[in-house]
Amino acid sequence: MSNRSIIIMVLVLVGATAYLLFKGDGNIDMSGEKHGAEATHVEEAKKDAPAAPAATPAAPAPAADAKK
Repeated sequence: MSNRSIIIMVLVLVGATAYLLFKGDGNIDMSGEKHGAEATHVEEAKKDAPAAPAATPAAPAPAADAKK
């Protein structure tokens, strides 16, 4: 492949990526996990969700290796 074809291919891929990002909602949050006042959406989701039946207790975790 020549350098010219590689540059054209990169430009096409960048253009397609930009097109898809702009045509989408654009609500892409790349800042990572939120804590504190910024994480209010979790509490709103809990209010909107129907009450779940009581969960059964989980099975006890296996004991740690005692052959030390």
